[in-house]
Amino acid sequence: MKLTAVLAGLGLAFAATIASAADLPDLGGKEITVVTENAYPPLQFVDQKTGKAIGWEYDAMDALSKKLNFKVKYENTSWDAMIPAVSEGQYDIGMTGITIRDDRKEKVDFSEPYMRSEMVMLVRGDETRFTDAKSFGADEKLLIAAQPGTTPFYTAVYEILDGNEANPRIKLFETFGATVQALKAGDVDLVLTDGTAGAGYVAASDGALKIVGEKLGVEDFGFIFPKGSDLVAPINAGIEALKADGTLEALNKKWFLDYKMGE
Repeated sequence: MKLTAVLAGLGLAFAATIASAADLPDLGGKEITVVTENAYPPLQFVDQKTGKAIGWEYDAMDALSKKLNFKVKYENTSWDAMIPAVSEGQYDIGMTGITIRDDRKEKVDFSEPYMRSEMVMLVRGDETRFTDAKSFGADEKLLIAAQPGTTPFYTAVYEILDGNEANPRIKLFETFGATVQALKAGDVDLVLTDGTAGAGYVAASDGALKIVGEKLGVEDFGFIFPKGSDLVAPINAGIEALKADGTLEALNKKWFLDYKMGE
């Protein structure tokens, strides 16, 4: 009787999975243009060995395309240009670890969160001049690298420094990768990043980088769409399906635990 009950339970679970898949929207094989930055590992970046754009978000979008029956055409642009371009309808979807914020919702629509991240302080491995946000902020000689308009930029301005967005202690770079290179080169002293990406950089640095201090806050990442896009609801349904079947958890393991940057 117990085996029969187990088999019956498995049968119900399988039937529920089929029903769930059948309930997902079918986009009929349409082509959807997705724009990204390719500069925020491990979410999306260009593999130095192969020259191929890869990462967590590429895998997630590929999984969504299979769930929802659409084709993806990828385009590339800078972070500064992305939200305006999507807002104007030049692209269907934008992805580059974009934090869901109310001010951005005035320009674009967001998907539901596909990832939650906690921000950390990434520094050189031999850093001893500061150990947290307070001690960093107190030393006027120390510099932060950031991309303009990003969550790390605003965190640097309002949580670490004096609230002045033109503070000369913030050095601006076009890509996230460039901020890390500036940190390694000694041109700046701090980069703010999400905890998972930061841990990946530390693991791949052979002691050249480390994380200090407490986490500085929580941020939710979402895909962006032109206002009123009819893709929001299908993508949200797809995200829920990827959460339910374990795909997103598997991607987290693949890209934040197993993948080694630079290898």
